[in-house]
Amino acid sequence: MNLQKPHSIKNIILFFLIAVATTITAQKQQLSPQVSTFTINAPQLQTTKKIWLYLPKSYAVSNKKYSVIYMHDAQNLFDTKASYAGEWNVDEKLDSLQAQLIVVGIEHGNEKRMEELTPFKNDKYGGGKADEYLDFIVTTLKPHIDSTYRTKIAAKNTIITGSSLGGLVSFYATLKYPKVFGKAGVFSPSFWFSNEIYNYTQSQNKIRSKIYFMCGDKESDDMVTDLNKMETLINSKRCYCLNLNEKKIVKGGQHNEKLWRDGFVQAIQWLKY
Repeated sequence: MNLQKPHSIKNIILFFLIAVATTITAQKQQLSPQVSTFTINAPQLQTTKKIWLYLPKSYAVSNKKYSVIYMHDAQNLFDTKASYAGEWNVDEKLDSLQAQLIVVGIEHGNEKRMEELTPFKNDKYGGGKADEYLDFIVTTLKPHIDSTYRTKIAAKNTIITGSSLGGLVSFYATLKYPKVFGKAGVFSPSFWFSNEIYNYTQSQNKIRSKIYFMCGDKESDDMVTDLNKMETLINSKRCYCLNLNEKKIVKGGQHNEKLWRDGFVQAIQWLKY
């Protein structure tokens, strides 16, 4: 699911229609054997969350521990029937890489999605409850995953990834919880939502996490400019010579699931889980 910079109220209406459509189609999903789902209480959000879990093929025949990637908008990750505008094919892509990764996909909150995935309020659209959402991931969901499955729990083995608002909150997570999320895939981040994300980044004494940025040059008037602005700000906090940032601008890329699906493998390979 995406949310690029809106130009009219039609975008907000479309957002809610997408959320409803996703909820309806999710009921018809057919999962591959490596993907399962469960629900977990999310007291921070006063709700329950549906979680999609991918285990690599090797998990059942080994005793090894695995790195974990936490991903937002889980309805769009594994199953076309559960998505609104196409899936990311995460399981097939990781299988093709023989990637030794566990994926934890967190379903968005439908009409609550904008609130959950934005760390700061927008004067027009509201939002700003990402602290509660991330607290759920860090203090409720991750401990459950680490106690239930064979995971590598260190920050260097914990990746957080998302697109649009999911890209925004993934980046924010690396700043707020650098000892939890050591790596991030930040796709088409909605930095436009609030300038406070730049102020918050500027306030950091040190930025530790490894970050893969990706966007298309046909997304919006400000997407590439905003991404370049954030990259410059990050580089002012650490030497670019450390190679902790990577930025990919896709020629002709638009703000949609295809862009993020096509860029997923390259991001994972660069992050070196």
